[in-house]
Amino acid sequence: MPAERIAPPPVATDEAGGRRVRRLVTVLALAAVLPALYLPGLVHDFFDLKIYMRAMDWWAAGHPLYDYVQPDRVQGALYFTYPPLSALLLSPFALLPLGLTVAVFTALTVAGVVATTRWLVDPVVARRGLPRLFTLTVAVLLVLAVESTRETITFGQINMLLVVLILADLLFAVPRGRRWAGVGVGLATALKLYPGIFVVYLLATRRWREAGVASVTAAAATLLAAAVAPSDSWRFWTHELWATDRVGRTDYTGNQSLFGLLSRFTAPAEPNRALWLALVGVVAAYGLWRAARAARSGDALTGLALTGLVGGLVSPITWTHHIYWFVPAVVALADGALGADPTTPGGARRRRRLTGLAVVVSAVIIYGVVSFQDWGVAPVHTDSPGEFLVRNAYVLLSLALLVALPVAPARRPAPGPSRRTPRPQKSHQLDRPAE
Repeated sequence: MPAERIAPPPVATDEAGGRRVRRLVTVLALAAVLPALYLPGLVHDFFDLKIYMRAMDWWAAGHPLYDYVQPDRVQGALYFTYPPLSALLLSPFALLPLGLTVAVFTALTVAGVVATTRWLVDPVVARRGLPRLFTLTVAVLLVLAVESTRETITFGQINMLLVVLILADLLFAVPRGRRWAGVGVGLATALKLYPGIFVVYLLATRRWREAGVASVTAAAATLLAAAVAPSDSWRFWTHELWATDRVGRTDYTGNQSLFGLLSRFTAPAEPNRALWLALVGVVAAYGLWRAARAARSGDALTGLALTGLVGGLVSPITWTHHIYWFVPAVVALADGALGADPTTPGGARRRRRLTGLAVVVSAVIIYGVVSFQDWGVAPVHTDSPGEFLVRNAYVLLSLALLVALPVAPARRPAPGPSRRTPRPQKSHQLDRPAE
């Protein structure tokens, strides 16, 4: 008689079902927390987007764009401060009802979060064998919870468009040697000046052609705007760009740059410009040196994260909604922790260190420094270390990450008859060697 088939034990099925339940509970818990995180931000009521639309109405009525001014109880007065190319991009939205414009901006920002998070996390999922759908879902929910994302959505900012352009360029086009590599960085720079730090990054990594494409793209887009709006363009580049009083109070806690930190010590007086420039020089040189090392080792993720953090530190004004670059930094930390070998003493220590740093950074950027406690523009009380830490949390965290983000040594070309080293393909998907 044939042997009876023995049914497999139900343990494996029970474990798989338990894992699915735990994952579902995790996702639901994160999703349930999001409304509470957004409640403080709802008071922004798409404030910046409304300024944009009022400025566009003013401009459409035949007034000079940069004459638009709106009184404000904190900053005194608010203006349209972006380059003319941004105005050309925003002007069609003035034809729509405000509610529809808000819906479009929100939907585009959320779509940008989903796309960029997938670009950052997918290589880690494939490399470390993580459950893809669960990991991506949790990652998207966490990025939506980050203060910079909340501020971008609730103010109605355009920052995610810039992030999409930069990441598409630096994670895909540049590593793969596409002919249009650099266009995304160039367009982002023409729309809002601070992405120009990534042109410097391309130069630091000796991507001469890509840096040239980015520079030419930024110049061409700027000239296109000048052809459409010559007088406003001339006024912006010759006067408004240098009028520091138009950007608001630099000691406001929401300004998380080195200049903001110094301003909070010296307010209401301005900080010493020579001291600030010296700090900018040191931070930029060190941060871009480490970013270039990361790029040469094939780690585009850490390179762009370091560059973004440098950009936030050296810019005179870095509002909280500008500081997206903690997100790729956390992904790099998590990837490094997962790649450490816990069976060796050094690997176990590395895993604990990187995991702890990733948790601390995530906690700070999710809780935030502005959304839950608006500290305003009062000077820092030097006898209160706690206030100093909280009001400058992103500045201090950025400085710490410039040092702590793991960067592998640059890879040396293998010996051979040719001195040319081929560019790595999909460099953000390569294994991250230990530092």
